[in-house]
Order: sequence, then structure tokens, then C-alpha cells
Amino acid sequence: MLKKTSLALWGAALFLAWNGLLLLFLWSRPATLPGPQNPQNPESSRLLPAQLLQLAQDAEAELRLQRELLLQIQKFSRLQRQKTPKPPPQLAGSTEAEFPVIPVLVLACDRSSVRRCLDKILRYRPSARRFPVIVSQDCGHAETARVIASYGPAVAHIRQPDLSDIAVPPEHRKFQGYYKISRHYRWALGQVFRTFRYRAAIVVEDDLEVAPDFFEYFQAVFPLLQRDPSLWCISAWNDNGKEGLVDAGRAELLYRTDFFPGLGWLLLAELWDELEPKWPPAFWDDWMRQPEQRRGRSCVRPEVSRTMTFGRKGVSHGQFFDQYLKFIKLNDRFVPFTQLDLSYLKKEEYERLFLQQVYSAPEVKLEELQKDAGRDSGPVRLQYRGRDSFKALAKALGLMDDLKSGVPRAGYRGVVSFVCRGRRVFLAPPSDWTGYDPSWS
Repeated sequence: MLKKTSLALWGAALFLAWNGLLLLFLWSRPATLPGPQNPQNPESSRLLPAQLLQLAQDAEAELRLQRELLLQIQKFSRLQRQKTPKPPPQLAGSTEAEFPVIPVLVLACDRSSVRRCLDKILRYRPSARRFPVIVSQDCGHAETARVIASYGPAVAHIRQPDLSDIAVPPEHRKFQGYYKISRHYRWALGQVFRTFRYRAAIVVEDDLEVAPDFFEYFQAVFPLLQRDPSLWCISAWNDNGKEGLVDAGRAELLYRTDFFPGLGWLLLAELWDELEPKWPPAFWDDWMRQPEQRRGRSCVRPEVSRTMTFGRKGVSHGQFFDQYLKFIKLNDRFVPFTQLDLSYLKKEEYERLFLQQVYSAPEVKLEELQKDAGRDSGPVRLQYRGRDSFKALAKALGLMDDLKSGVPRAGYRGVVSFVCRGRRVFLAPPSDWTGYDPSWS
């Protein structure tokens, strides 16, 4: 644009300079035709008016020519501006300083009970503009499609176009569903970030119910995710969030965790740029928990879950549901997270405070903990020294005892925080812990 403006100015300057030279030429020309000029020569006197007229006509013709030149320069400049692409309209995912636009992507398949999920999302969202709802349906299930369509313009309904079976290794024939889920996730996230061009998204599955402060929670932690490169997601889920393992009276408590929780989580478009090229054909959530994807980063998770699952039937055939998932405590009171100071979640500050709290707590044995009711007592620490030790303690306490790439569910630097009989307990490795051992999986 600067170059085109300079061209127009140069043309105008040329116009003025040319006319200046023309006027100088006219002023310097002789007033008569060649020949003696004297009062006794009446012929030269008669020629003077005619010559002046001719000079005026020449000057007018030259001015017309220069005017045409300037108009051509102006027209060229205008055409060049028209050829320059206009800046694109404000993207759907652009954010305002205070109220970012974050869509809720609901992954659906063949559960007509998606209505339970959508009813709560639409009931609790504070703004349709700031939190548009996109339902991405796989499977082509007609009844589920009718349920989604019944919401009309309140939700956007998109359909995964490829419903074919996927060629899988013979030993994975029974896992066909996991391959289709991974394909659906890739397509749906591609639509959100590539087609609709949002800059962040909250991902929810069709068998999740959200808490009253679900949106308040994400809205409050979102700026931290944007600023802190040591974080890569925000999750509404606590894997050890069963009724007796959380402090329901401290629903405002938030933690960092090295375990990817999923089940209602927020990611940025930049993370999708990183993950999309290597997205796995199946088991996408466990793939996310591998060191190559996590890259030392953490998620934020709550003390009390802001989602709960009601979907016992699925590709996992109820794995973990009867033992853990159906007992997850869903937060039922509104916490004004946007009015709280969440700076304690920044990596350096969090590690300093959290690790000090963990390793200053007195160490106890499992028998002591189970014997002592612990009401109104301070936090204590249970120490494990290996994979088998961790699994035995976790199982005895009702925690989820599986590890993914050596990381315990809800753990941070190997520490799992939970409540046992009203007392805060840290299931922790020794203080000289040096990192996760993937062989523990």
C-alpha cells in the first residue's frame, strides 16, 4: 500500500514539475515571430494578438494532456487498491479481551440420550454468542439425529461423512469402535479449527452431564491456559472424584495434573496444529497420555468434577463404570471462579506451595489412616516406592490404580491428592522423585 501511495505522489509531482517547466518555457518565448521589431513595422504588431492566441491554445492543449496523465495515474492507483485483497472478516473464533468465543463441541453417535447432555449445556451456558454449541454426529443413527434436530438453531448439527468400517489388524477386530471414535474426533476437531476457524474449543461427549458452574470454570481458567506454555488443557474431570474421596465443601479447589483427564476438556487451536498431523488411528486418549504428546505439560482439573458420565453402554462395555464412574460426585453449587485469584496455578508458584504442603505433611501408614477417622485433622502423607506399592495402596483406598505411561490418574509429580474419612491425604513418592517410569504402565 505504501508503494502504491508513493507512485501516486510521484505522478502528481511529475505533473506539477512538467507544468512548471511549460510555464517557464512560455514566459521565455519571444513575443513575436522572427523578424525586426520596430514601431515602423505594422505587420509585426498585427501578428502579436494572433501569436498570443496560438500560445494560449498550445498551453491549454498541454494542460489537457497533463490533466489526462494525472487522471490515468489516479485511476491506476485506484485499480491497484481494488486488486489488493481485503483483510478477512473477523474469524468466528476471534476473542474479545474479556469474553472469548469458545464453542462446545459435542461428540455424538447413537445415543438418543444426548438430550440429557444438551439440555444441561443449554441451561447453564451464560451466552449463546460466547458459547455456541456444535454437535458432531457419527454413526448415522436416525433417532439420535432427530433428537439433535429438535433443538433447531440452538445447536449446529454436523455429520461425519465417512461411516465405513476401518481396516484394522486382526488382533484389533473387536476394537473397531475405538478406531471409529478416533476418526470421528479427528474430523470433528478439524471442522472446529479448520472450517469454522475457532481458536479454542470445549470437547464434550454425548454421555456427559455438566455442572451449574461448568462454563464459569472454563471461562476463568482459559486465560491461564493461553499464557502458560506448561499447560496444554483444562479438564472438568477428576478421575478420583468419587463422593467419599473429595472435599465437597471446597469445590473451589483446583489442581495441576500430569494425567490427561479428558471427559469435558478445553484445548487451543495451537495444540490441534501440533496434534493433527500425527493423530492416532485408535485409542486417542491413551495416546494423548504418552510422553511424546504430553511433553512434560500439565492440565488443570477440579477437586469436585464439573462433569459426570451417565453412559454405561459404549465401546468400553462399561469398563470402570460400575466400579468408579457412576460414583463420581458432580458439583452442585456455583463457584464464582472468575472472581477468584487463580494465580496459584502458575507452574512455579504451584510447585512451591503444593510440594511444600505434601512433604511437610506427616507420613503415616495405611493401617493408621484407616483406623483414625481423621475429622478436623491436618493433611497426611502415604508414601509409595514402586509400581506395586502404588497399586496396592490405591486399590485399598478406592482410588483408580491404573497408570498410563507411568502417570497415576489425577497425579502431579507422582502425587495423588484425595480425601479419606474427612482428612486430606497425599499418596506420594519419595521427595527425591526424578520422574515417571513408562514401564509402570
